[in-house]
Amino acid sequence: MDHPASDVELVPENEKIENGKERGHPFHCELYDTEIVRKIGQIFLPGLSSACVDNTTGDMFRSPGSVAVDVRKEMIDYLTQRSESFVAESVVLEGGPDAEVSDHPYDIISVMVDDFTSLKRSLFGRVSGWLLSEKREDKIDDFMQEMETNGFWLLEKREAIAQILVKNVDYKNIFHCDKKFNTSEELAEHVVNCGFRTMNCTNEGCTTVFCAGQLEKHDSACPFKIIPCEQQCSENIMRREMDRHCITVCPMKIVNCPFYVVGCQSTVPQSMVQQHRSDNLHSHLLNTLKGIHEGASEEDLKRRVDQIVELSSGQLADDRDVRSLILKVKDLEAKLGPLEVKAAEKFGKESTKAGENGGEESIEVGNNGGDESAEVAKIGGEKSTGETYVEDKI
Repeated sequence: MDHPASDVELVPENEKIENGKERGHPFHCELYDTEIVRKIGQIFLPGLSSACVDNTTGDMFRSPGSVAVDVRKEMIDYLTQRSESFVAESVVLEGGPDAEVSDHPYDIISVMVDDFTSLKRSLFGRVSGWLLSEKREDKIDDFMQEMETNGFWLLEKREAIAQILVKNVDYKNIFHCDKKFNTSEELAEHVVNCGFRTMNCTNEGCTTVFCAGQLEKHDSACPFKIIPCEQQCSENIMRREMDRHCITVCPMKIVNCPFYVVGCQSTVPQSMVQQHRSDNLHSHLLNTLKGIHEGASEEDLKRRVDQIVELSSGQLADDRDVRSLILKVKDLEAKLGPLEVKAAEKFGKESTKAGENGGEESIEVGNNGGDESAEVAKIGGEKSTGETYVEDKI
């Protein structure tokens, strides 16, 4: 059976007088930070489940479900008493209000829930390795799901307890409204504009509830809000769909040039690819021809590019990739004939020059050889004449 939620009176008895008139500031604003209250309410059920499982571990006659109602009541009483004395404890134990103690209600109450859970552990759980076992975690999860399925301690009732705890531990008045008023009219006027009043998100699909003071924070992060494209295209996109839009269909998506594989290192918005291809046609053609005519000089290839562009009559700007460009280039080159390479003419001139130098050397050698031949012939003649004279004499 659920523990009844406590009804907090707006007008304490000690602030009333006998004739019914109120004194002091009897009307209090009871609004809280909705988000914090909900988060705190959500930790109660796991804490209760842990306490019930650990308390009955090793006991053959009790199950977590059999002690859930009693343990829940003990838990509420424990948290209420601890929260009421929290400010005094923090001053005594931590050295004063300026000591380094977390002032966030969620952190404070989470510690209290853990403390209560540890107090409810059975002797078996304390002396065994039960606290570190996977079986324990599984039993806690199973029992927590069982309580949720059966509607045991609904979230709304847990939040009612959380509101009281937040008021007790929020001594800096950051997460709840502490305003007080003399009349109910003043209170009603304040509630309409209170920063802790509950609001619902107006973005279609969002069901988040928050306090008015968190409106700007939520609006800046709401996944359902429609916002302009982060890459500055003309589209308005839901924030949670922005990443997918930017990397898939956004016309301003940054992509590599289609001619990246032949050497163009440019990255351009997807919508500007056609313009980029048109503006850089000559460089794309040059890179393509380098792969077709390996070893040709850049000067010769640039001259060939001009010939191809002139012959194509602007048709090459429509080619979307390297393959289609290469096919058209080869067709145009077949009409232009073989590539004229200035490097061959230069080589011919060098050969001619070498031939001239070689001819001069031949002539010089020939002249030398002629002199030597004449000398040999002269010697031979003299020898031949001598031989004739001897033969005649004989």
